[in-house]
Amino acid sequence: MHRGKGMKFVGDSRIPATRKPNIPKDYSEYPGKTEAFWPNFLLKEWMVGAVFLIAFLCLTVAHQPPLERVADPTDTAYIPLPDWYFLFLYELLKYQYAAGPYTVIGAMVMPGLAFGALLLAPFLDRGPERRPSKRPIATGLMLLGIASIFFLTWQSVDSHDWEAAAEQGEIRDELAIEIDEEAEGYQILSANTCLSCHANNLQGTPGLAPSLIDNPDMTPEEYADIAKNGVGTMPGDVFKGTDEELEVLAEYLVEMNKLAAEAE
Repeated sequence: MHRGKGMKFVGDSRIPATRKPNIPKDYSEYPGKTEAFWPNFLLKEWMVGAVFLIAFLCLTVAHQPPLERVADPTDTAYIPLPDWYFLFLYELLKYQYAAGPYTVIGAMVMPGLAFGALLLAPFLDRGPERRPSKRPIATGLMLLGIASIFFLTWQSVDSHDWEAAAEQGEIRDELAIEIDEEAEGYQILSANTCLSCHANNLQGTPGLAPSLIDNPDMTPEEYADIAKNGVGTMPGDVFKGTDEELEVLAEYLVEMNKLAAEAE
């Protein structure tokens, strides 16, 4: 420190005389506590990832995926089931104040609050302690969330009718009968554009039109009435043929239904 005319000059030893680049110490200065990122650490990560990838590929080869038949939006009896990691939300929607008029609460509000709390957890609990026993609030909420997810998932699996689910999603074989496209009844169907909705194999189009050969109990009169007056979303002015053609068409559909029933 030097004295001058009303001025004092102070030197600070904490400021280096020469600037040095901000380079961290080499890992070799911490023996046993760290390692080189390349290739040591990265090679270990790749090896672990490869093991899990190979195990996953073997699992997909050993177990066939549980595929179901083609989705049919007209089948109102079908009960969908989400994947296992969403079963707890699926079960939550069965409770009184999370279903029906309260679906928004069960589907959006409650999950939103839970996942929002996870996002805000670092800001809500800023304690320096790392031991779970020293952070009772955070630990308790996390254990409560894990227990809730585990219980709802188990409850969903336990209460689901797996036999009915397997039956409703069973992949059905292709039609065992041969469609005679030269028959007069088939030609009448084609001339009245019925095949555009019910398909060339008469099995219908999912979400648009039902099958014409999956009704063994229907009579020619019922087929004729539907073709003439319509049913459901089908209008009543589709069939433009004569009464004789309508009779031939109805008899043809009844015959095809009998053949399909015998082939099953």
